[in-house]
Amino acid sequence: MIRSMTGFASGKGTFGPHSWLWELRSVNGKGLDMRLRVPDWLTGLEVALRASLSKSLSRGNVTLSMRLNREDSAPELALNETAMAAALTALERTEARAAARGITLAPSRASDLLALKGMMDAGTEADDPAPLVAHLTSEFKDLLAAFIDMRKAEGAALAAVLNTQLDQVAELTAQAAEIAEQRKDKMTEGLRENLARVLENTQGADPDRVAQELAMIAVKADITEEIDRLTAHVAAARELLAQDGAVGRKLDFLTQEFNREANTLCSKAQSSDLTSVGLELKAVIDQMREQVQNVE
Repeated sequence: MIRSMTGFASGKGTFGPHSWLWELRSVNGKGLDMRLRVPDWLTGLEVALRASLSKSLSRGNVTLSMRLNREDSAPELALNETAMAAALTALERTEARAAARGITLAPSRASDLLALKGMMDAGTEADDPAPLVAHLTSEFKDLLAAFIDMRKAEGAALAAVLNTQLDQVAELTAQAAEIAEQRKDKMTEGLRENLARVLENTQGADPDRVAQELAMIAVKADITEEIDRLTAHVAAARELLAQDGAVGRKLDFLTQEFNREANTLCSKAQSSDLTSVGLELKAVIDQMREQVQNVE
């Protein structure tokens, strides 16, 4: 089944102190144009996300944004054993020298030592982004699957509309063929009258040349080829709509061919009824082209 280029999906998640909100959306485009907004410090994340999108999508202007937050708790303090050992050694020497000179020092308290600069570490080492990147890359699969499901649902709706329009094209083509068949006898009689009139006024003219010119007029008024091509285009379009994968470009080209045949039919009409059918055909085909612009 065909897929639309219009889609949207959102999601959220948490990992450790981090929480985030995804938003993935797309609209129609000639090719695949991806715009990703993710934090730069998550090394490798954008590359992985682009690879997933490129593998799953063929066309559309795609925008992916992620808002990432971190809830920082109170830092865990750790004793700097090296600094404590150095402080105790310095305190011991100080007290020994003071005692040698007969000086009595006030007792030292643990709080005094812990208040010294560098005695306690607050764990300032930066987080490794690799585990978070791996988790986000894995979770993105679910978001992408939901996004593709929506494009498929939109594609099913598009297919229904396009099939209805193809039914209209087939019906109008049949009407044009019926009108052409009904006017065949009248056109034949008209050509005979024209031939007689031309022969009366072209004394000495080459009969073969005159007959050739009249045959060309008859060919120019014959819409059999246009009817056959329109019928073939309807069948080809139905086959494309039944396929999986990206068929939007082929459908777009096919609607141009539809329009070409409808224009030729109108130019050959020589009948108000046939002209009316041709104009209705053009209107339906224009509606088809608008819908096809959204097919991936």
